[in-house]
Amino acid sequence: MLYREAGDFKTSYRDDGQTFPIRLDRVAYYAVLIVAFLIVPFVINDYWANAVVVPFLIYAIAALGLNILTGYAGQVSLGTGGFMAVGAYAVYKLMTTFPEINIIIHILLAGGITAIVGVLFGLPSLRIKGFYLAVATLAAQFFLVWLFNKVPWFYNYSASGQITAPTRTVFGLAVTGPSTSAAAKYLICLLFVFILAWVARNLTRGTLGRKWMAIRDMDIAAEIIGVNPLSAKLSAFAVSSFFVGVSGALLFSVYLGAAEVGEAFGINKSFLVLFMIIIGGLGSIFGSFAGAAFMVLMPVVLKNLLVGQFGWATDLAAHFELMIVGALIVFFLIAEPHGLARLWALTKEKLRLWPFPH
Repeated sequence: MLYREAGDFKTSYRDDGQTFPIRLDRVAYYAVLIVAFLIVPFVINDYWANAVVVPFLIYAIAALGLNILTGYAGQVSLGTGGFMAVGAYAVYKLMTTFPEINIIIHILLAGGITAIVGVLFGLPSLRIKGFYLAVATLAAQFFLVWLFNKVPWFYNYSASGQITAPTRTVFGLAVTGPSTSAAAKYLICLLFVFILAWVARNLTRGTLGRKWMAIRDMDIAAEIIGVNPLSAKLSAFAVSSFFVGVSGALLFSVYLGAAEVGEAFGINKSFLVLFMIIIGGLGSIFGSFAGAAFMVLMPVVLKNLLVGQFGWATDLAAHFELMIVGALIVFFLIAEPHGLARLWALTKEKLRLWPFPH
């Protein structure tokens, strides 16, 4: 058997409740962390950082946030792009107004500001749900984009209407601005991913996460057994918006460097993150990472294969990519609603019993 579980027994509730109860899973997890923190920064180059790794890490945070709201709490949202814009513009105003404060503090504060905005737009969830809530959050998406376009204060009265991230350093190493190295971009994003994924895992396994899942499964029954729908739904909007705001701040300040709200944070961004959690798996931390990896890697692979190898036109390859994404979403919604996370869990179950029949 590939999973050596014989003798891997637990002697306490704490051990039994571990995120990775099987020793082989824990070893693999720590091995991934060692490679990510101690090896990748020394070998990563600009192409891999800008095309694959940094966008994957940033979108993984956004997918974690939306999965908390939609996958765990059952509150449908189509306003992710708008909330990412709140995080981006918040960190821009903080960076330009308080240049002496560390950029990490700015990013966290931008997440906090986005959480407040998310709670305000989450108030309709107390009265409506499902399709109507999706429409309400879609209205928030369009309103926020319009607001950042029409109020010059948000982009410091720039003639172009574009915001540009000034150079900021952490421990003397530039993490924003044109002189930022690939390793610096990667490390600052990896740090936030590691911390926020740990927070998300603990929240979803704790009391608050159980309240979210109770509201998701049957809100009336949850209220009967003592779950306060007001605090449960608004806390889900707050935590989700914090994650999404941090991802928007990182996307603007570390990855893009300059952005215009309509192009960088339009409705397409909301659907992109939504597709990540549908394909990766709703209600799954691993699914958020799997969906983000898939949606970031697929365009890169298709571009190199179709355009680079077969000589397709770029626009034709882009349309083909949309067709593949649409077909996959339909497939997962029909055949496996829990996405790649469920397929991975089934694969591990088969490996645990191999070579014996399932």
